[in-house]
Amino acid sequence: MMPWPPALTERHIEPELLDHASPAEVEANLGDLRRINRYCGGLPTLRSALRPLLRPGLRILDVGAASGDHAAALPGARVVSLDLSPVHLRRATGDRVAADAFALPFAPGSFDIVMANLFLHHFEDAAIVTLLRQFARVATAGIVINDLERSRLAWSFLPLTAPLFGWHPITLHDGPVSVAAGFRPAELAGLFARAGLPGVRVRRHRPWFRLSAVWRA
Repeated sequence: MMPWPPALTERHIEPELLDHASPAEVEANLGDLRRINRYCGGLPTLRSALRPLLRPGLRILDVGAASGDHAAALPGARVVSLDLSPVHLRRATGDRVAADAFALPFAPGSFDIVMANLFLHHFEDAAIVTLLRQFARVATAGIVINDLERSRLAWSFLPLTAPLFGWHPITLHDGPVSVAAGFRPAELAGLFARAGLPGVRVRRHRPWFRLSAVWRA
């Protein structure tokens, strides 16, 4: 029986199994994440958030890109996929960089947009503020965040749908953990304010329980 979801009144961060998974387990989990992004709101949320900023030849840095499925969903943009793990990047297409998001190896203004999809929730608030400042350093036009809205219904989604979709055990563990580390709209906006980036626009995307945040430089 699935445990009753916690109250989720504040962010709660726990280690995820993916961080210590074998290459085969990583591939299975990333496959699940690609399905979730495609069919459960990840890619539509990103396209909606980016639409006001899109133009031919847009230079985008995708931080925490994993297998690069978000970049692949943006034809016409010049996307560099960055992830700490070279294993995660094996399926990504185009330019790929294995590097630390806290020390981006790029000169100021190297990109128009820095985006992060399902990435910020892995970190404590103070670390997120540091990341946002790093993003702003290399972006000339703005920052686009696509992440999870913390809610009990979202926390329950993967366990409830496991019989239908056959999620990998790592996905079933890490999914609710990620939701518990997710955000409420005011929390995400507050992190931008703490980073010295006022004027961010945060939107809910239902029924997917996703949040987007768009900050224009």
